[in-house]
Amino acid sequence: MRLITTLIDLYSIVVLVAVVMSWIGLDRRQPAAAFVYNLTEPVLTPIRNALPPVGGLDFSPMVLLIALRLLRNLF
Repeated sequence: MRLITTLIDLYSIVVLVAVVMSWIGLDRRQPAAAFVYNLTEPVLTPIRNALPPVGGLDFSPMVLLIALRLLRNLF
């Protein structure tokens, strides 16, 4: 169980890194940015499709982080 909670925590950090990279406009072609986006986009894209931007803001990372926190609390 500890491994699962650790992986959830690490993925949460990766999601936060993706959010910060989107704020600073880091080029997705850079290797580190591409790695982060390849980890997060497959999960964020369906959330974005279900939850369109509100006032130009993308709330999909927040929804994902809340879901990860709820999942972590199950373990």
